[in-house]
Amino acid sequence: MLSEASAQLSYWVLPAARGRGVAVRAVHTLTSWAFGTLRMNRLFLVHSIANSASCRVAHKAAFGIEGTLRGYLRHADGWHDVHIHARLRTDAGTPPEPGQVE
Repeated sequence: MLSEASAQLSYWVLPAARGRGVAVRAVHTLTSWAFGTLRMNRLFLVHSIANSASCRVAHKAAFGIEGTLRGYLRHADGWHDVHIHARLRTDAGTPPEPGQVE
């Protein structure tokens, strides 16, 4: 919510472009703009715990993992638990190590 200086972001990369760092660069660019221009305080994202590639993107973009939300997203194959990752404008950019929260 802009009035609360908090926003959720998401990303989706077509198969032909995966593995090239496209998502990480996009998240870095959006994060810089949101914190610098919009003066946001907090950005967060969620991804299915089954999607390890999205988890790697979050960590490479310095979004630390905060926890697991059970049954949060519905996909074609049913409800998925998700990891929630976040960054604050004041964060130094070093996320917690992968695997700290299961």
